[in-house]
Amino acid sequence: MNMIRTFLKDEQGQDMIEYTLLVAFVALASAAIYIGAGQQIQGIWKQANSNLVAANAAGS
Repeated sequence: MNMIRTFLKDEQGQDMIEYTLLVAFVALASAAIYIGAGQQIQGIWKQANSNLVAANAAGS
């Protein structure tokens, strides 16, 4: 019984778990931002391509 109490009071690995959770949260947030930015960049490239095609057709 004393060993269980000692185990429950031990906080030695607590910091490592907190840092791991923090890193996981930052990684997920970064991935979400990256996915959102990727779709916006794709839209910019499509618009630029459309403008170039239109300019090429007008110049011909």
